[in-house]
Parts: sequence; structure tokens; C-alpha cells
Amino acid sequence: MPRLQLGDWINSGVNWLRDNLSWLFDFISSVVQGMYDGLNTVLSGPEPLLLAGILALLAWWLRGLLPAVLAFLGFALIDSIELWGEAMNTLALVLVAGVITIVFAVPLGIWASRNRAVSAVIRPVLDFMQTMPAFVYLIPGIFFFGLGVVPGVVATVIFSMPPGVRMTELGIRQVDAELVEAADAFGTHPRRTLMRVQLPLALPTIMAGVNQVIMLALSMVVIAGMVGAEGLGSTVFQAISSVDVAMGFEGGIAVVILAMYLDRMTSALNQRVSPLARRALAKEKAKQLSGLKVLHWRPATSVAMVGVVVLALVAGGMSMFGGDDEGPEVSANVGKGQSVNIGYINWDEGVASTFLWKELLEQRGFKPKVQSYDVGALYTGMAAGNIDFETDSWLPTTHASYWSKYKSKLENLGSWYGPTSLEVAVPSYVKGVKTLEDLEKKSSTFKKKIIGIEPGAGEMKLMQDKVMPGYGLNKNFSLVKGSTAAMLSQLDRSYSKKEPIAVTLWSPHWAYDKYKLTKLKDPKGAFGKGDRIDSLARKGFSKENPQVAKWIKNFKLDEKQLTSLESAIQDAGKGKEQQGVRAWLKQNPGIANKLAPVPGGADQKGKDAGAAPMIGYFPWDEDIATTYLWKNVLERRGYKPEIKQYDVGSMFTGMSTGQVDVEFDGWLPVAQKQYWDRYKKNLVDVGSWYDKTSLEIAVPSYVKDVKSLADLKGKAGTFDGKIVGIEPGTGEMKLLKGKVLKEYGLDKEYKVSDGSSPAMLAELERSYAKKEPVAVVLWTPHWAYSKYKLTKLADPKKAFGASNQLHTLANKSFPKEFPEFNGWLKKWHMTEKELASLEQAVQDAGKGNEEKGVQKWMDAHPGIVDKMAPVTS
Repeated sequence: MPRLQLGDWINSGVNWLRDNLSWLFDFISSVVQGMYDGLNTVLSGPEPLLLAGILALLAWWLRGLLPAVLAFLGFALIDSIELWGEAMNTLALVLVAGVITIVFAVPLGIWASRNRAVSAVIRPVLDFMQTMPAFVYLIPGIFFFGLGVVPGVVATVIFSMPPGVRMTELGIRQVDAELVEAADAFGTHPRRTLMRVQLPLALPTIMAGVNQVIMLALSMVVIAGMVGAEGLGSTVFQAISSVDVAMGFEGGIAVVILAMYLDRMTSALNQRVSPLARRALAKEKAKQLSGLKVLHWRPATSVAMVGVVVLALVAGGMSMFGGDDEGPEVSANVGKGQSVNIGYINWDEGVASTFLWKELLEQRGFKPKVQSYDVGALYTGMAAGNIDFETDSWLPTTHASYWSKYKSKLENLGSWYGPTSLEVAVPSYVKGVKTLEDLEKKSSTFKKKIIGIEPGAGEMKLMQDKVMPGYGLNKNFSLVKGSTAAMLSQLDRSYSKKEPIAVTLWSPHWAYDKYKLTKLKDPKGAFGKGDRIDSLARKGFSKENPQVAKWIKNFKLDEKQLTSLESAIQDAGKGKEQQGVRAWLKQNPGIANKLAPVPGGADQKGKDAGAAPMIGYFPWDEDIATTYLWKNVLERRGYKPEIKQYDVGSMFTGMSTGQVDVEFDGWLPVAQKQYWDRYKKNLVDVGSWYDKTSLEIAVPSYVKDVKSLADLKGKAGTFDGKIVGIEPGTGEMKLLKGKVLKEYGLDKEYKVSDGSSPAMLAELERSYAKKEPVAVVLWTPHWAYSKYKLTKLADPKKAFGASNQLHTLANKSFPKEFPEFNGWLKKWHMTEKELASLEQAVQDAGKGNEEKGVQKWMDAHPGIVDKMAPVTS
């Protein structure tokens, strides 16, 4: 029998409708979206517990005191698990869909009850609507209405309409025919017979249909979440796709609470609006025992409505005058409130990169909205223009089918990570297993099992069809099928016990940041070549949003950065992805400005961007601090500076020969005079950036009556007869021992202890903590003056000599090779307070974290980059 091309006919019909009735679908979309937005605003505005009180009051009016208390506790539970916003989104969606369904279902049921032909025609249609899998309605829904609330509402209306129509028809048909005949005999118009006789008597059955409509609508929230509708559907969908039991249970509990509330309230509403039900309720109340009456007492309608109005007014007032919530910190208002819709697949790297860009765009003044989608819906939504961009397309292989179908309606903004890879991984404590070939010989070590993921995943099919046969693993190993979450759980258990385990993994993945794992090499190339991860956008996005598109095009993360970002989000927990991103940004200072540089601001490129000056520095506090400061500033201006540590003699030699371009710690005209005199023919003095350095002895400010070097005389007992020194070969130590002590008559009374700068600072810290007197060799500038309250002992005899200035010195060719940088350095100047606080920030960050310390200081000094390195147009 020839194949009937039914699917193709339907597809052609859908395309025709989309192309020719787009105006109608746009109108429907506007109406439905407007209804949802309005209702959602009303439900989401009040404080959660206040709205819970309003809903509980309605339950008291309809059901009694006990249901009201239980309703309040249920909604309080939703608030406590931080799903209140999602629950209100869902409630708004259900109510909008329910109202639309009832508006169409009740008249259609009445028509069917009064016309046998209509009933016969719509019955098979209703059967079709009720039995067709609800997921199928999403496909044309996406084509006609795009992504978001509207296709979810439309699918919900179609799915939930049959019981509303059937119950309305049934209720009217069940009205006693003699009553209808009696009304007709008295000359009652058919319309009045319907309104005064049939509908009141059929109302209990119709309300049962309304109840079923709302219950079916609520059951559709998960499906609505798959097409981008906000609410609990999105939460449950994410839990399903990530096999997150905790998130799924919490989302499910919230749905159950909403379902129970709506079921009980719609059932009870029948007792308030139906004459027959009111009569039955009155009889029931009369039979109740006196002790139980208080539990079943319900306030009068007028009293209940007054209570609801009062609470609503209070809620409105709180929403209007509250406003305590802090919005995102905007560091540069580039976006000026412009909305950006970002879609993502619920994969670790997709979640990480999406919420990273959400945070960055918020910092730049945009209002990004992120939503999780199924892969197909994501591509369809971008092609239709409902989604602006996404950052997780695996090309050219994994997502090849989607790209080939939609590429004419999309833009590829470039790859930001690659190559990706599929692999089998083992813990690094498993020795002798470095390749897949090694694995084949150690089957007993791993109990003949490789822990896999979802059976339908591409990697699993590749493992079964190619990798395991290719390495002979199918003979001694079984591939355990399960889920990604189960695989990671088993990895965590085995890793904690130091047990051997082999798992299917891929790169990038946060597991490589959390655990020390070995990626088994694939010498035969059985896994194939890796993909790259691209960012895609809807057609026209780059023209409409050139700045965001430029940032995305330049976006790059290496494996260490991406896996640490994924790990930070994992540590933050579900629902706190952005907090994880913020924690990661704090651990990676400066990266936000590198990824989203502000046009014309701190990250504007310099004229000589790309130049790579070699900067030398001494292991002295002021030089370390200023060198790393300039490194940061130059990188923001597009330079590629290199830094290297030298001793004094090597530095001057290197600059004179051109191996070092510039250094910032020339102590002139005194301390480094001998070096300057020797090499000045091949050097250039760019200028001084810090005035009046000094060499001195310092004591804590709690040591009284010691203000000058002369005051030290006769007080050796106070300081145990010693002055704590630094490295014995330094110029200051030689000057102190050879001249200063003799000049003030202290050479016989005090001994200068040789040591090192760190030892001197450690002794200062210990003594300062105990409030003990101590005299130390110091100099200005130094961060110790920022950390401690110290007294610089005056030197009235000028025994330490004239003060120095800190100069920038460079190779003679430096001004010509780096004219822009040279111009910045000529105008550069720092105060004692600025330099001391910079040194302190670097000290606090610790060895190896100088860049983080500098970034923290720069964050506390906004505008410092433009001040130090202004870029002129």
C-alpha cells in the first residue's frame, strides 16, 4: 500500500496558515500576552505572605477556617522554597488559559446541547483534541506564535477545552424535560428558558467541567515550560533535563499545592453560585454539631470582600512605596535599559556562559532575560526572532542538522571555546592508565564497567558502535547506561573512597575542576574530532545591537576559566547561578572589563595597542605594586606587556643594552647615582612620579617621647639596645652603621641587627601586636605606614642625606618605540597615600596574587585607568 503523505499535507497547511494569516496570529498573540502580563503583574506585585493571606481569605469564604489555614501554610511553603515568583507566573498562565477556555467552551456546549447536528460534528473533534498528545500542539504553536507564554496558553486551551464543552452539554441535557416543557407552555422565550431554567439547574455539572478545565490547564505547565513560558513548568523542565531530584521535587510540590487550592476553590465556588448547591449546603450546616461549627463557619460575602479589598490596598501600597530590592550594579550604562532575550540549553557550559553574559550585560545597563529551552525550540525561536542570541551551539557536528535548517535566518557570532572533546576519564590516582588501550588491559581494576550517561546521548552511541569495538573494550567491559547525574554521583562516591572508576565525560566539564582526572587518550581517533562552541544570534541582531554583538564576537574562555566558572555555579546551587557567576568574577578580577569593555571608557584601545614593552622591576614593594599596576592598565589599552624581576645592577645593564625597555623605581639623585652616572648615555629619564622619598628609623606611635633620632639617646633599655635592620648589603644599612649612628652618638648604645626586610616586618608586627617598643629601619614610601600607626623619627642633622625622587627610567630608544606609553609616563604621578594603599592591597592579596591585589585597588579608585592612560581621538 502506498504511503499516505499525511504529515507533509499538515506541514504544508501549517506553512500556508503562517504565511497568509500572520496578522491574525499576531493579534491573538498580543491579546493573550497582554492578558498574561496584566494578571502576572497583579499576582507578582504584593509581598508573598500578604497575597497568601488574600488567597487564604478567599478559601475561608468558600470552604471554611481550616481550609483557609491550610491554604496559607501551603503558599507559605512555596515562598520558603523560593518558588513564589514561578508559582505566580504559573497561576497567571492557568487563569488566563482557563478564562479563554471557558469563554469558548460554555457557549459551544450550549450550542451542542440545543442542536443534535452540532453535537454530532464536534464530538469527534473533541475526541481528537483530548487524545492527541499535548506535546504535538507545541509544534504549530511555535510556528504561529513563537516562543514564550502564548504557545503554552494556546496548547493549554486546546488540551483543556473538551471537558468544558462536554460537561456543559451534559448538564443542560440532564435538566428535566418536564420543567423545560412547563416553561414553554407558559410562553417563555427560549433564551429566557435557557437563562432562568436550564443553566441554573445545569450549573453544578457545568462547574464540574470548569474544575476539570482548570486541572487540565495546570497539568500543562511542564509543557509550557518547554517552549519558554515562565513559571513552575520551566523549573520542572530544567529538573527533568538535568535529572535534579531536589529541584524536581520542590517544583512538583509547588504544582501540587496550586492544584489542590484551585481544585478545592472551584469546587466550593459551585456552592456559592448554584441555587441547588446553596440549598444542600444549608441543610448540611443545620446538621453540624455545635462544637464543629466554628471550623465550618464562613464569613458573609460582603465581609470577605471587604477583607480582600483591605489586604489588596495594603499590598498595593507596599508595592508602591516599598522598593527595597536592589537591582544589579550598573558600572557603565551602555544599554540604557534595552532588553535582550538570551536562550540556553540546560547543559553546564550553556548555563555558565549564559548567566555570565546576563551578569555582564546587567553591569553594562542592559536588561537581559534568560530562558531555558529544548534544542529544537531554541533554534526555532532564534529563527523566528523571539530569541536574540545563545552561546552553546556545538558546531560543525553536533548541531549540524539545526544549523543547516535555520542558517539563513541566523548569524554566527563566532566560537568562544574549542575544540571540545568526548572521552573516557579516570581519577588521577589510578596509575598505569593513560590511554583507552591501557584501559582494555585493566578491566578487573574497574570491575569490568564503564559508567555511562543517558542511553540516547550521541557519546553513548559512539561508545557502543565505534569506541568500544575499536579498542576491544566490548569484550571485557559493559557500558552502564543511566544519566549524567547518576554518573557524576557515582564518580563522587568512588573518588571520595579512592576507588578506581571509568566514566564517560566530555570537555569542557566542571568535573575536571572539582576532581583530579585523567582524560584517556584516543590514539585511534575513535571519538572523532571535537566540535567548537559557537554563539548564534537571530538575523539582524548585529545591526540592531552592534556593541553586544562585538562583545560576543570577541568572547573567549579557556578550559581552566570555563571549568572553574561551571564549578562556581555548581557550588552556588540551583537557582543561584548568578551568585555563582559573581563569586567567579571576584576570583578573576578584571575579566568583566576584558569581556565587555566599555566603548570610549576604561577599556578603550590605545593608539599603540598590540605593542609589547618589556618592563623590569626590583623585588621592592613600591616597584612590585606599580609594575603590576601598569601591566593591568596597559592590557586594558590593548598592549601586551611583559614583566621580569632583576637586581639593581642587572636592571641598569639590561636597560642600557635594550633588553629591558622601562622600569619605574629609579631612586635619584642619590641612592642609584652610581648606576645612573655609568649608564646614562644609553638611558632616558622619563620623569619622576613620586617626590621626596626618605630613609628613616621608625617606632610605633604608642612609644612616647621619641620623635627624632636624638630622642633615642639614653633609651637603649627601652628598645633592648637594638635597632631592627634589613639586608646588610643595602645602602641604607651601610649609611646607618657608617654615619647616622655616629652622628647622633648612638653607635655605642645600640646594635643594628642584620637580617632581611621580611624579618624586620615580622618583628614589627609581633611587637606592634603586643604593644612593645621597637625601632626598625624603614623608608618612604612603604605600605607599613598604611597598616600601622608609626612615627618617622626626624633627622635634624640630615645624616641620612638628601631625599630621593622615584623616577621612570628607560632605554634611549623607548620614547620613539612607545610614544603613547612614554607620554602617559611623563604625566604620571602618585601621592604617598595612593602608593601606600596600593602596596597594602598587593600585600593583602599575598604572593602570586599581585594582579588580584592591584585589581582590588583599582576597583576602589574608579577612573584610575583614564587618569593614568588617557586615550585621545
